[in-house]
Amino acid sequence: METTLQGVEGWGLSTRSLGHVARPQSMEEVAGAFALARERGWTVGLRGAGRSYGDASQNEGALVLDLQDVDRIHEWDPESGVARVDPGVTVRGLWERVVVDGWWPKVVSGTMTPTIGGAAAMNIHGKNAWKAGTIGDHIRSFRLLTPSGDDLLCSREENAALFHGAIGGFGELGVMHDITIANQFVGSGRVMEYPYALPHLDAMFDRFEQLTGEFDYCVGWIDAFATGKSLGRGQIHTARYLSAQEDPAGLNMRSPAHQRLPEVILGFPKKHLWRFVRPFAFPLGMRAINLAKVISGQILPGSSRPYLQSHAGFHFLLDFVPDWKLMHGRGGLIQWQPFVPADRAREVFRRVLTMQQERGMVNWLTVLKRHRPDPFLLTHGLDGWSLAQDFNVTPRNRQALWQLCHDMTEVVLEAGGRFYPAKDATLTASQYQRSLGQDRLSAFRALKQQVDPQGLLQTNLYRRLML
Repeated sequence: METTLQGVEGWGLSTRSLGHVARPQSMEEVAGAFALARERGWTVGLRGAGRSYGDASQNEGALVLDLQDVDRIHEWDPESGVARVDPGVTVRGLWERVVVDGWWPKVVSGTMTPTIGGAAAMNIHGKNAWKAGTIGDHIRSFRLLTPSGDDLLCSREENAALFHGAIGGFGELGVMHDITIANQFVGSGRVMEYPYALPHLDAMFDRFEQLTGEFDYCVGWIDAFATGKSLGRGQIHTARYLSAQEDPAGLNMRSPAHQRLPEVILGFPKKHLWRFVRPFAFPLGMRAINLAKVISGQILPGSSRPYLQSHAGFHFLLDFVPDWKLMHGRGGLIQWQPFVPADRAREVFRRVLTMQQERGMVNWLTVLKRHRPDPFLLTHGLDGWSLAQDFNVTPRNRQALWQLCHDMTEVVLEAGGRFYPAKDATLTASQYQRSLGQDRLSAFRALKQQVDPQGLLQTNLYRRLML
């Protein structure tokens, strides 16, 4: 198998390393890559679409196995809504196949580009996390190709410990393939979306709790620059499924052609829009953009009215402006996303937003979600809330920003919170291990010893958090 020495970046562009990249075309070639790595004395890092923000799919100086070309949909049953797919099938590849028969993935991320294998390895969540949980909750089974050469069927009944360890185990136990995943029936190709403007953090929490009992999806946006009585002000967007009787025209929307996002926005090709935002990519400019969003949500005609939206249009907001990460400049961005128990979340989020303002490093995009626990070993899920925050990275602020994240992490840990490896770039091993507890870590290490006794599978993230 051919390999190419090349730079590998995290999606946020703030972490980079050199690796020997190979792109297998089949699971047989994946097994061959394991043999090649042993022959050359390399470790192996698994990479899907490379959408993790930090170093999750980098493996400095060793083999990076890019699985995007292992991308067949082996089975699709439009009666049961269950699909069986290769790890390289993307979220987009899945929804485009199932939507024509009236189905939609039960859990999707804010972008349609991640692979299902990567989504399972990171156990992604969506805008319905409090209700549907994580993607792992809807995976029926998979086969796990281990470095030791075994190809094991894993489910809740068979090899259950490996099933619950590999989902969310960020690719350190083996390659998940033949992934069997359940989907959600949808009577329409559209949802009804409802916007709400809220004046401060307590109002955001109170309204969010009320709305989760009424809707299928719920997500909040917060203006992190707001201070004083307006701290935590923002908007909530909810959506509910529509039946064919409610939305007969929505039956025509159950097709990939009608779900695709526009190529042009306000007369400009989307691929160039980040260039128009780039002049505002500094604290005062982003303060103005956040303020404009607050004002528009309060005073524009129709801003508080419900409206019809395609499933893709509601879910994949990060795909509306391709390569928007480039607006951050050469330092890129990091995302810091704490998960905090429900009884401490208001207090913790108020504290971390204030810490950012006090140190002059306010995040530029803040997203609030509600979550529920799940049974997976290295889970970030809990009965609580998360606050995803995008921070601009520059050569001048990098050291201070990492220190800010370290200090905010300590606040979260004191409250019993957890973190999400798909988004992380700043956690230390001590912090990550404290967030999970020794019992979970010991159980995971025992599984690792069982299926990968030589430690062949490793990434920069694994070495940073687990070794």
